[in-house]
Amino acid sequence: MAPKESSTKLWGGRFTGSLDPIMTQYNESIYFDRIFYSQDIRGSIAYARANIKTGILTQHEFSEIERGLKAVYKEWESNTFEIKSGVDEDIHTANERRLGEIIGKEISGKLHTGRSRNDQVATDMRLWLKEQLDRLEGYLVDFLKVIAARAEKEIEALMPGYTHLQRAQPIRWSHWMLMYGSFFASDLQRLRELKVRVNKCPLGCGALAGNPFDIDREAMAEELGFDGLIMNSLAGVADRDFVVETMQWGSMLMMHMSRWAEDLIIYSSGEFHFVQLADAYSTGSSLMPQKKNPDSLELLRGKSGRVFGQMAGLMMSVKGIPSTYNKDLQESVEPMLDHVKTVGDSLQIATGVLSTLTIDTDAMLASLTPDMLATDLADYLVRKGVPFRETHHISGQVVALAEQKKKPMDQLSFEELQGVDRRFEKNIIEVFDYSKSVEMRSAKGGTSKKAVLEQIEAVKKALEGGV
Repeated sequence: MAPKESSTKLWGGRFTGSLDPIMTQYNESIYFDRIFYSQDIRGSIAYARANIKTGILTQHEFSEIERGLKAVYKEWESNTFEIKSGVDEDIHTANERRLGEIIGKEISGKLHTGRSRNDQVATDMRLWLKEQLDRLEGYLVDFLKVIAARAEKEIEALMPGYTHLQRAQPIRWSHWMLMYGSFFASDLQRLRELKVRVNKCPLGCGALAGNPFDIDREAMAEELGFDGLIMNSLAGVADRDFVVETMQWGSMLMMHMSRWAEDLIIYSSGEFHFVQLADAYSTGSSLMPQKKNPDSLELLRGKSGRVFGQMAGLMMSVKGIPSTYNKDLQESVEPMLDHVKTVGDSLQIATGVLSTLTIDTDAMLASLTPDMLATDLADYLVRKGVPFRETHHISGQVVALAEQKKKPMDQLSFEELQGVDRRFEKNIIEVFDYSKSVEMRSAKGGTSKKAVLEQIEAVKKALEGGV
């Protein structure tokens, strides 16, 4: 006689009836949490090894469990593991079920002693996430290296700087890139801080109250590569802050990515033509043959909304649940998986875009106009001892005069300028020099060549350090 469905479940002894088939499907997570197969097996081996010292397992029993779990791992790796729908509720159930088939249930049934899927899944998620955060750090470092390299190579290129999307003052193209370099360097620092908090071990916390067999949690944590323990067993199984914080970090990075993409979308338009994307990161129109669309950048901008939504959705799922573990926490897995993939893909696309785009220095220079030097005109008089509030007004009068005369400011005659203020001297014409303007902004953080080179070094230094 076939066993009842409930008897095949890890939790089935209490139940006499069967689950509604829709509830079975609604409840199971195996089709997405199977991604943790490697971490789950590593955690199980570490847990079994620690249970030799507790007396739960003999050396022979541990060896059999380790042998069986390695065989299960090979099946996952070779894509031959057969998931049994309705039986394999999650990755933990699936691995333990298959282990029992390989080595027998008499030994495999001892593996779960003192352990709960509550601390098991938290361990799996942390192990998986810390590996993924290392990978994301590598992608972000590569992106920042490209920013620094292009900023150094193209430091002579000048372009308009904008506020309110209105042309404001001349800046270096490199200075614009390093604005985002600064943002992304801060994201790198935050990522490294996040990794420290993710890298804590919950294994051995049990269902909520801890392990009754005095298992050596430090030994398990060390074997699994964790830096320390979560010291409260209730927190160990209840905590999904590490997932929320990952999504908060990813959302901030993607916020910066979206702004970066928006700038480049604007700069690549025909009205600007500052940059041109490589064909590898563009698409055409099905109707208009002349079109070259910056789809890569538009997708980066759009994906930011996706990751923001995942973060907000998980926070709404977690905010109202009571302590400690509740099944609501299962909702942390799928968004985490997609979030990490989306951020990783986005960083790789952004690196490709920036590595291959070309800049049109002539178009950038042609977009500079003499009125963008109005502040330099005011600064000229400041250096003669005139209060800035007065010079600002005088410069504004010069702008108005140029508009009235319908000619650029640098084409006003010396007599016309003196008609605005007698303190203008013959050398006033030297103000109307875009290269000189950017070089005057020499204080740290400015757009002079020296200041920009210092910013490049700051980005390079950020790549070197840890937290």
